[in-house]
Amino acid sequence: MAKQKGIIKLKGTIGDITFYKSKDGYIAREKGGIDANRIATDPAFQRTRENGSEFGRAGKAGKTLRLALRTLLLNSSDSRMVSRLTQVMMKVIQADATNDRGQRNVIDGEAELLSGFDFNITGKLTATFFAPFLGGIDRATGEITVDVDPFIPINMIAAPSGTTHFKIISAGAEIDFEAETFVSSTSETAVLPWDSNPTVAINHLNAVTPNSTKPLFLALGVEFYQGVNGKMYPLKNGSYNPLALAQVSGL
Repeated sequence: MAKQKGIIKLKGTIGDITFYKSKDGYIAREKGGIDANRIATDPAFQRTRENGSEFGRAGKAGKTLRLALRTLLLNSSDSRMVSRLTQVMMKVIQADATNDRGQRNVIDGEAELLSGFDFNITGKLTATFFAPFLGGIDRATGEITVDVDPFIPINMIAAPSGTTHFKIISAGAEIDFEAETFVSSTSETAVLPWDSNPTVAINHLNAVTPNSTKPLFLALGVEFYQGVNGKMYPLKNGSYNPLALAQVSGL
């Protein structure tokens, strides 16, 4: 793989060279690879098929989780979040000690490995929000909660330049990775001033199915705003908004 240089950038295929644009710039690479039918049938590629099966399963699991948190992710994710999440999902699947290679899955893996995952690498929660909070997942009642004692925003939130206000957001999600379905709910505070005045106590309750046997997730984040003439505008289109999986409960 090579990067294209010069004024004219090519897209398409010329001979055995394919030209295309990626997030890393304009790329040129030689066509090639092994015949797909051989990979699907040749015993020599058994490991490849197993890896491909589990990678596909990880991709679908990541998509289901993203859909469950879509409302929050619209303003709190980076351009490589999907690939980063798929990588962690692969680790979850590879932790499955029950099923054979190629058949391992999220349910029998270690969903707790997702705990602490930041959906926005440019705005990590642990480097942004310093106020002590208590997250809770009550499987019996289906209550996924966040409790934050009063805090002084300018001391406990590292906000980007231009910030005048912020909002605390959270979500609870119950994910059925096999059926690719979910139950989720979200909570948010009002838009609060980022100043030296203490907040009131914050208590979020995100309800899912009581007595669920599926993995449960608590997501917590912050959204930043700039007030101009009485109107609130999302700061930098959300590029600095942190959102992370604060707590995870597997089976």
